[in-house]
Amino acid sequence: MALKTAERVSQDVTDNFVYRRSRLAYMAAAELVGGEVLEIGTGTGYGIEIIAPHTTRFTTLDKHRSPKVNKLPRGVEFREAKVPPLPFDDQTFDYVVSFQVIEHIKRDKEFVREVYRVLKRGGRFIVTTPNRPMSLTRNPWHVREYTSDELKALLSDFASVEARGVHGNDKVMAYYERNRESVRRIMRFDILKMQWWLPRWLLQLPYDILNRINRRGLHSRNRELTEGIREDDYDIREVGDSCFDLFYIAQK
Repeated sequence: MALKTAERVSQDVTDNFVYRRSRLAYMAAAELVGGEVLEIGTGTGYGIEIIAPHTTRFTTLDKHRSPKVNKLPRGVEFREAKVPPLPFDDQTFDYVVSFQVIEHIKRDKEFVREVYRVLKRGGRFIVTTPNRPMSLTRNPWHVREYTSDELKALLSDFASVEARGVHGNDKVMAYYERNRESVRRIMRFDILKMQWWLPRWLLQLPYDILNRINRRGLHSRNRELTEGIREDDYDIREVGDSCFDLFYIAQK
């Protein structure tokens, strides 16, 4: 059974800051995709209704099936598998999309090679991942996080890579600064800087608990701001250190 963690972005109002920018990635991808499309990282499945109508067939894959991914629309298939490798033949898909997943993959180079393999010639890989310079603390659920240059290097086998980023407006930045201050208050107790040297598995549960407490506290103190963030408070443009997520389009 899958462990329920704050890493599974939900529609709960306390997740709104993350949820809305995650939806924006799906909305942007929906304008690009067509034909046979694979999603790696179904999560709770909120991206299916955004992407699927723009495809001839949509396959969505995750290592665990969320209870929210039950009855699927016609033309949508769910596959349960751990990756890499990918359980598909060479040159199967026109597009592969994977949002907020690659930072969890230990063998990220093999993962990218597998994506390349299952893409048709000229196919595109649309990938998002947190932009490391904007992280406020270590996230022990992530194997690693990437800078813009590191992600581009990882995708170097592709014929071309379009490097873009998800940015926020003043409303989003106001929430981010309140979050930064809240995290700072929590982390002042980590006198020995244990977050940076303890093994990931040991930190995951306390991180998850504190993350939930922090998000709920931010919501209670800043209800109007938290609930007021929408997809159009984010935009996707040229990548930079101040973007929240890297949004890259790699063409085979």
